[in-house]
Amino acid sequence: MISPVMPVYAPAPVRPVKGRGSWLYEDDGTAWLDVVGGVAVNALGHCAPVLVEALNRQSEQLWHVGNGLQISGQRELAERLVASTFADTVFFANSGTEAVECAIKTARRYHAQKGASERVDIIGFDGAFHGRTFAALNAAGNKAYLDGFGPLMPGFRHAAFDDREAWERLIADPRAAAVIVEPVQGEGGARALDFAGLQHLRQICTRHGVLLIYDEVQSGMGRTGRLFAHQWVADAEPHIMAIGKALGGGFPVSACLATAEVAAGMAVGSHGSTFGGNPLAMAVALAAFDEISREETLSSARDRSEQLRAGLDAIMRRHPGVVLEIRGRGLLVGVQMVVGNKDFIRLAREFNLLVTGGGDNVVRLLPALTITEDDVSELLARFEKTCIAAQRFMAGAAAAAAAAAAAA
Repeated sequence: MISPVMPVYAPAPVRPVKGRGSWLYEDDGTAWLDVVGGVAVNALGHCAPVLVEALNRQSEQLWHVGNGLQISGQRELAERLVASTFADTVFFANSGTEAVECAIKTARRYHAQKGASERVDIIGFDGAFHGRTFAALNAAGNKAYLDGFGPLMPGFRHAAFDDREAWERLIADPRAAAVIVEPVQGEGGARALDFAGLQHLRQICTRHGVLLIYDEVQSGMGRTGRLFAHQWVADAEPHIMAIGKALGGGFPVSACLATAEVAAGMAVGSHGSTFGGNPLAMAVALAAFDEISREETLSSARDRSEQLRAGLDAIMRRHPGVVLEIRGRGLLVGVQMVVGNKDFIRLAREFNLLVTGGGDNVVRLLPALTITEDDVSELLARFEKTCIAAQRFMAGAAAAAAAAAAAA
């Protein structure tokens, strides 16, 4: 018998009813240190007062009108995003995958308007994740997420994350419209494209008239200690960028940013959204943007990142039989494990620590940008206790396997 909730998730046996900062609480008062944050969404922690105030204030004024009317807050947030980035214009949606869809459409429309309608190919990278809508899935090319959903969409090609010869070959193809890449992969195991790689990718795209799309849905909005991850690098700006997750600090909102030239073909009627950019979303996102973009917030995120990285490096040295590598940038951290990451995630719950997984047997840590120094210390302590438990688990599993082999 199927669940009333379609069983596409396997939720952990944790049922939070309240959240404050980096902590979640169940009905009986059980506290959990949360470094998943709704998968990099709760950048200001749970129930950040500035966001609660913005939502409550707007909820008493106006919740929703369609985009056939002028919506309060859209222009203000768009102006902030434009002033802080390469972009000239912004489209608002509800989720990261919708922002990616808008980015793909914008790129193809740009070439069509210039008389190059054969330029439709979107070039993605192995290990990528761009969301669950069909074009976004095809852009990522992950077979596990595409299996059973019919034929692949044409117009999507892929390269290895570290194969720069393949980049050049695919981008030079006259059918190429755009490259889409996460400056720091999330689901793909917190792999960060190095600064020289980002610059090289932009140079190849410029040389061949191909657009560069950054998917900063997870790596953006302060996650790496800069407002956007690519801003650590000179001369590597994109033409289009998709953002989401932390943009609303927990409220569903996303955006597709583009230059004026690239977005020129996106005329009235070429794209749209029922809920995208509604008054509630704009009120919360404005408050979130203003708080996240403060230098104090970004500086604190950089400090806590250094503390976390130093602590994890020390744990890796003490437990090389459990931890292989520390990856990522800023507070988008990946820990590649020897033990299965699903087992580690389960074991971490024994110490009331919530972490999540990623490709390449990685455990991801995505704490709030506002996590305190004491909470990072607590995170590291619980993470090391989990490493010790993982060593015992692996030893037990090895002993059981040896006993089974001997019995056979």
